[in-house]
Amino acid sequence: MLRKRSVALLLLMLLGSGALTARAQVVHAATARHISLTAGGIASVFQPDYAGNWQPPAYGYPLAGASNYPLFGAGAYVDVRFTRWAQFEAEGRWLRFNQFNPTGTPGAGISQDNYLIGPRIPIHNFWKATVYGKALVGFANMNFDSGVSGRFTDIAFGGGADIRLTRRISIRALDVEYQYWPTWGNSTLSPYGASVGVGYRIF
Repeated sequence: MLRKRSVALLLLMLLGSGALTARAQVVHAATARHISLTAGGIASVFQPDYAGNWQPPAYGYPLAGASNYPLFGAGAYVDVRFTRWAQFEAEGRWLRFNQFNPTGTPGAGISQDNYLIGPRIPIHNFWKATVYGKALVGFANMNFDSGVSGRFTDIAFGGGADIRLTRRISIRALDVEYQYWPTWGNSTLSPYGASVGVGYRIF
């Protein structure tokens, strides 16, 4: 009788420990899929696709064209990860350096600012790197060489690679972006460029 009770007690203990282990695994799996938020800063270089040309020359409307003055600037981004495939990115970029300013008049140089948001898709993970693609939409503010400024719809496609250094810190090793401004004067504009940066995972 004592032996049967000992076996029954042992079975109950094993079942109890198995249930606790299963419960711990479920909780761990659930917490592994929580929302994460990463914020970072970037440095960018962009071809503005505008070199100060107008048609007619007396400031009729601007003409797109490659510039010998690539724009440099700084920016910030925020990545929100809900699940493996549900991720979003928001970015702001201020391209204010190396402006083309033929007259030298303060405030009359070419500059572009971008404010964009949209889905970010992880394409491949290897080592500590994540290769991603993105499709963003928003608006851009542009200052022309004449001192005139405007706001334009901005659609951007791009991608890059983030490399995780620690649990919190990552390097944005490369981020390339092609932009399409569907309505720009009497034409369209297609700036493009690249960025590098550093990110910090807040949670």
